[in-house]
Amino acid sequence: MRLLAALRRLPSPVTAERLAAETEISRRQLYRDIAILRAGGAPIDGAAGYGYTLTEDPALPPQSFSRLETEALMLAVGSLDELGDARLAEAGRDALARIVATLPDRQARQAMHAIMRSWRPAKERPDIAVDLDLLRQACWDEMRVRIVYRDKKDARSEREILPLGLSYSPTTLMLVAWCLLREDYRTFEVARMESLENCGISFRPRRVELLRRYKALRMAEWRARGAPAATEGSRRAVPSRSAC
Repeated sequence: MRLLAALRRLPSPVTAERLAAETEISRRQLYRDIAILRAGGAPIDGAAGYGYTLTEDPALPPQSFSRLETEALMLAVGSLDELGDARLAEAGRDALARIVATLPDRQARQAMHAIMRSWRPAKERPDIAVDLDLLRQACWDEMRVRIVYRDKKDARSEREILPLGLSYSPTTLMLVAWCLLREDYRTFEVARMESLENCGISFRPRRVELLRRYKALRMAEWRARGAPAATEGSRRAVPSRSAC
């Protein structure tokens, strides 16, 4: 999958050297992988010393976007680099490459020459010690996790939580969760987690109801403070009580 994603994302033809560097494998392994993909039906054109091109299946119906929709996609994916999550940014670029590969020629050229860019200065973000892939998977699969957490007062605690969703701010990554220790909603700064472990216990289907209640509580707090009504996008990022 990484090889196919690289072929879609990089300008064609892509040299074996560039592909090997992108997928972090040797050139010998790359040639073997290309042979395996071709045997499986992947339409990869080219040869060693020239470069490789992935020819998308012409039988697939083409996607169609307005020029502004294309610009919005390019801008959104380009902005992912500002979040400090390399895996998320790479996933966005791979997904965009697959979308662009199915566009009609004219729209694909428009994507290559998009005029909108995000040039906000990069802000320093704290390092994250835990496995973000494991945390994301626990949210998706609705699995209880155990964390060791150090709060802003430097107090260290171990607790089991039900992870509900992640919120990216300009400076840090927050996890909204139901804390089994406090029996209440808490937000955890992911960079303050010292360890993370999947407990192997599912809390499905509680996540949907827990999130619905969380949003209702936060909106009630906003209204009580006289805050303006939030949009759907801002409701997802309304912070709950910090971990303690």
